[in-house]
Amino acid sequence: MNDLRAERLQVMLSREELAAVDDFRFKHRMPTRAAAVRELLKSGLAAVGVDAIPGVKSSSFGVFGRGPEGHTQNDPENGAGG
Repeated sequence: MNDLRAERLQVMLSREELAAVDDFRFKHRMPTRAAAVRELLKSGLAAVGVDAIPGVKSSSFGVFGRGPEGHTQNDPENGAGG
């Protein structure tokens, strides 16, 4: 992974979620919360068989249904209806 981190991601967590991140961080002697979150993301993606390589579009991860016009609202896979 490139060590240049030009993108910022802001995430809101519950107290319980933040405690879990901090527990992971301290257990694994990680220097920062950001480092812990990056490691958790990497581990989580690997666990579901996603190879997060540069250039892969978010639609490849199956989070949203894609139609010819982009993200669709009537996608039964993501629970959206309309």
